[in-house]
Amino acid sequence: MKLVLFDIDGTLLKGNGAARRAFEGSLRDAFAMEPDPRVHYDGKTDPQIARELLRLAGHDDAAIDARLPEVIDGYLARLRREVAVGERHFTTLPGVDALLDALQPRRDVVLGLLTGNVESGAAIKLRCAGLDWDRFRVNAFGSDHEDRPELPRVARRRARELTGHDFDGDAIVVVGDTPADIACARSVRARTVGVATGRYPADELAGHGATATFADLTDTDAVVAAICG
Repeated sequence: MKLVLFDIDGTLLKGNGAARRAFEGSLRDAFAMEPDPRVHYDGKTDPQIARELLRLAGHDDAAIDARLPEVIDGYLARLRREVAVGERHFTTLPGVDALLDALQPRRDVVLGLLTGNVESGAAIKLRCAGLDWDRFRVNAFGSDHEDRPELPRVARRRARELTGHDFDGDAIVVVGDTPADIACARSVRARTVGVATGRYPADELAGHGATATFADLTDTDAVVAAICG
């Protein structure tokens, strides 16, 4: 049996900037600051991104800890307002729907999410993109832990509680588009499938140790074989 954990942004879906606008708007509201545009968000948890931006703006960890819940709540409120407008702010990436359709019926696969998004933000994005939230039975979010390398352990524990099966090593497969996805998988000795639909090309993901890499997820049979083989 395989526990297959998907990253969201850059792996399952792409956005039009709505999430970043909402996140940075909340930071401006809470701290009257201008976020540094040079900071990349991919591969990080939402709390980690906020902390990085706030430290760069000169705030100490005590101030950040005190007001981080306010920042996250403001972000979610702004994101809900963004997606309430008719425009499709998030769309699935090529091959995603067919891959999930192929994996979900398999008795030897448990589908889940492993993402830096806080849980409510993940739900907003997936539903906006038309992905069924209930497909993903075991999940770990940025709201579970600020440090992304801790998230595979959260997912593994939840999978054991759900199924009674103890997943470890190559029984866990992390699918993601960043070196951070690959690095966090090492904490549980998981296999990794890198997909170059984000900022990083396939050869760079391979160089970081991905077990298999793909330009995108359109070759359903090959990706399923890499995940389940």
